[in-house]
Amino acid sequence: MKIADYFEKNKGRGILSTADAAGNVNAAVYAKPHMMEDGQVAFIMRDRLTHSNTLENPSAAYLFMAEGIGFTGLRLYLEKTAEEQDTAKIEELHRRKRSYEEDEELGPKFLVYFRIKKILPLIGDADPGVTV
Repeated sequence: MKIADYFEKNKGRGILSTADAAGNVNAAVYAKPHMMEDGQVAFIMRDRLTHSNTLENPSAAYLFMAEGIGFTGLRLYLEKTAEEQDTAKIEELHRRKRSYEEDEELGPKFLVYFRIKKILPLIGDADPGVTV
């Protein structure tokens, strides 16, 4: 199964983990990634700790716990490739709509792109049957 299909068919919760240059780890709740046509994934971020960490260290991990019985889901091992700030692309992808004033109060938005280096199941190291 393609990863885009997996995320389309599954509901759940996600955690994006990053680390700064010194290795101090952060984990934050994030929605499912946006799937790009070139096989990369992207996340919309505000200018907070997760974004700051991606400026210092390109490695990240995304853990997705799918809804349902037991522990199912995926772990994505990621490497940052690019980012853009306050672009029309971000507005096009943004799932949660706020008023202009509310959005401005929260600060700038960044679309951060990652290459998927490895995909593992939520538990174990077997082939999850999911590809880019």
